Parts: sequence; C-alpha cells; structure tokens
Amino acid sequence: MKIYTKTGDQGTTSLVNGTRLSKAHIRIDAYGTVDELNAYIGLLRDQPVNATRRDVLKEIQDRLFTIGSHLASEPDKTRKKLPDLHEADSTLLENEMDAMDATLPPLRAFVLPGGHESVSFGHVARTVCRRAERAVIHLHEHEPVEEQVIRYLNRLSDYLFMLCRTMTQELGVEEVTWKPRV
Repeated sequence: MKIYTKTGDQGTTSLVNGTRLSKAHIRIDAYGTVDELNAYIGLLRDQPVNATRRDVLKEIQDRLFTIGSHLASEPDKTRKKLPDLHEADSTLLENEMDAMDATLPPLRAFVLPGGHESVSFGHVARTVCRRAERAVIHLHEHEPVEEQVIRYLNRLSDYLFMLCRTMTQELGVEEVTWKPRV
C-alpha cells in the first residue's frame, strides 16, 4: 500500500467511516492540532531530563492517539470500535502533578517560558495543548465531543506547565518570573 493516495489533492480528507470533509473543517483542525501536540510530546520524551518520565510521556502520546481516533470519527456513524479514554487517564495526570508540586517552591508570579531548551520545548507543547483544547471546544459547540476528551486536554496543559517547572528545577536553571512594567 502506498502512503500517498492522491484523494486529498482537492482539499478534502476522509474520516474513519469514510465521510469526506474539507481539510479546513473544524473537526480536522481539532485532530490535526492534537497530532501536532503528540509530536511535541515526543520531543519532550526524548529530552534527557525526562528519562524517568518517558513511560508517562509515552502513555500521554497513546492517549492523544485515542483522542485523535475519536475526533476523526463521527459519533453516530462509526461502526469501528474505538480505543477507550477513561477518567483514570485524567487522574494519572493529576497524580503526576501532585507529585511534582510537592517538590516545587510555591508559585508566586507568572513564569516566562524559557531558561533551557528542554523547558522551552515543554512550553511550546503546553501552548499547542491549549490550542488543541480550544479547537476541540469549538468542535464541541457544533458537534458532540466526549467530556473525557475535553477534560484530558485541560489536565494535560496543566501537567505540561508543572513539567516545565519541574524540568527547570531539575536542570538547575532559573525560573524567570514576569515582572510587569507599570
């Protein structure tokens, strides 16, 4: 089977059930942004500072593929069994955040992204996650999206923020806070 099908040359793509949509459709934007996020999570997983978190980051990538499969399907028209997303998936992120929070100094100001390349990658992932969440909510305003999907993306952006703070601490770099000019 060839990787190229030429079926998208006219600006459309197909969902899991075969329905063709414009590549600019909000559903395609939503799962495309989740795919972009997954690539950034892979970049974070490859950072040496995250060696002890590789399994968690791979789990996150797996869940993002699950989310993508749900977003690439029309809820009422898909006959294929889709992978499950559970409340426990969001709980895992919450537990990971609680563990990181226990080792970090209290946050007293907004943090500027940066300080180290790995931390910067994390902040890019966090902002792409927020964009994915907005895209999914936009889709949900027009077509139903499972609540677990929205909840997971919301928790994931918080997790990525905490991961950035943790990487900053572990790398021994300064956490630069925003000092507004007034």
